[in-house]
Amino acid sequence: MRNKEVSQKFYELASLAELAGENPFKVNAYVKAARAIEYLPTPIEDLARENRLTEIKGIGSGIAKKIVQYLETGKIEKLEEFKKKVPPSLLEMEKISGIGPKGAYALYKHLGITTVEELKEAALNGKIRSLPGFGAKKEENILKAIQGLRKKKVEKRVSIGIGLPLAEAIVEFLKKNSPIEKIQVCGSIRRMKEKIGDIDILATSEKPEEVMARFIEVPMIKDIVVKGETKTSILTNEGLQVDLRVVEPSSFGAAIQYFTGSKQHNIKLRELAIKSGYKINEYGVFEVKTERKIGGEKEEDVYNALGLPWIPPEMREDRGEVEAAMTNDLPNLVELFDIKGDIHMHTTYSDGANTLEEMVKRAMELGYEYIVVSDHAKALGVASGLTLDEYKRQKREIDELNEKFGDKIRIFFGAELNILSDGRVDFPEEELEIFDICLAGIHTALTQPMKKIMERLKKAMRIKKIKIIAHPTGRVIGEREGYEVDLEELLEEAKNTGTILEINANPKRLDLNDMNAMHAKKTYGLKFVIGTDAHSREGLDDMKYGIGVARRAWLTRADIINTLPLKEFEKFIREE
Repeated sequence: MRNKEVSQKFYELASLAELAGENPFKVNAYVKAARAIEYLPTPIEDLARENRLTEIKGIGSGIAKKIVQYLETGKIEKLEEFKKKVPPSLLEMEKISGIGPKGAYALYKHLGITTVEELKEAALNGKIRSLPGFGAKKEENILKAIQGLRKKKVEKRVSIGIGLPLAEAIVEFLKKNSPIEKIQVCGSIRRMKEKIGDIDILATSEKPEEVMARFIEVPMIKDIVVKGETKTSILTNEGLQVDLRVVEPSSFGAAIQYFTGSKQHNIKLRELAIKSGYKINEYGVFEVKTERKIGGEKEEDVYNALGLPWIPPEMREDRGEVEAAMTNDLPNLVELFDIKGDIHMHTTYSDGANTLEEMVKRAMELGYEYIVVSDHAKALGVASGLTLDEYKRQKREIDELNEKFGDKIRIFFGAELNILSDGRVDFPEEELEIFDICLAGIHTALTQPMKKIMERLKKAMRIKKIKIIAHPTGRVIGEREGYEVDLEELLEEAKNTGTILEINANPKRLDLNDMNAMHAKKTYGLKFVIGTDAHSREGLDDMKYGIGVARRAWLTRADIINTLPLKEFEKFIREE
């Protein structure tokens, strides 16, 4: 399944096209195509083989030809043309916070800067501040951003949004093509960490050599690291190492527990085992004196031997979960099936890839009782934000769809407002009354001092119609750290105003993160919503990543507002 690979090429094409000054409509078409391919549930190569590419929303004949060209030759002619006009190294520069495509091209045009190293040197020598649109403060922020970029490179980790679908695709391939009996993804993916370094998969089979032979045939393989009879490691096109182990059925549970981790959690269990006269490892649980094996077929065997209930994988970070298990005080964590509706999504009215009705139908397929449609407001021009008149037109369509699907789902009329640089939002407060509910988030002026950022957030949180702060710290994983937030001040204000903070489920955001959400609940008793921030039908499936964050934060169903059934959610919306 090469969807991610092809999607990345179209994102690259869009970025280079923008750098080269291409028509904005074409750039936007490339971005929409990339997004559609990225979330496509069907392998792109299958659709190409069946001549069905134009069935994908947002992909016309021209883009379809480019997809086929890439799948057949490994290149896109238009992309190669842009590479001749604009140094591809500018792509790395434009991702640095505060630069963007126009800034990168200006630096290239006026100073001949083509790499991050050259950018750093120019900033250190004070050469950037004299350029139009830059200045001394921006030069300083660029240096800080470069330092952060270097730290990310050293990490060599990828988003769970890349790792989990890849692991699931490999598991599906092995289930269909090899004699596997049981199979389980372990490691940091199973713990739903926001970034992963590799993929661990365990399986049982009577024919391990045949399983290994099929494993090195997975479509996403780039190279074989090592091949053995019961363990093989490969590198994928994304540069991730995937380890597959075939273990004995009698040790399967113990191996799952061992390879799920975390390291500190497992150390805590081993310490408990030693005190009880046992030893535990990937092969099972054993009595130290007799070396008799007393468990290992099931993961629960490991915990039961220590007198503990099974601990959910997302909690296994040595944050007190073992102690909670010892006193039988583990929380009943929120589950994906607890979610009754999605409260953050975008349609073609702003920068979404799918129509309002298409999003509604997908929400019904997911079994939701309600959704909040929250397209961007006008101040965010890059996202085709709506004017009040355009919102009113959308409201009429929502009313029609509520009439059409009223017995199946309720559509609430919302908006994602922009918290502007002075703390105002897109429209005067009295004009917000047309909405059922408003979200608000900071999207611009991200480099303001913390004091100013907090003034903006607090001013927005005091507007009656704004019940939710979206992606509260503004981070984008792997791209920017976010704006400067006084977390304690933010949480205190949320408590005082009754504002709900979002756990943004987009795997590029996951904001609030697990540690912040855990602290917000434990210290301030706050509640949350989980919103996908979906920009396509497929994006609605990202809810699982938000659930992963919530479970890592030890949140229960009672902590999440959009686990409420329809009538109770409607009551929440109407509360003053």
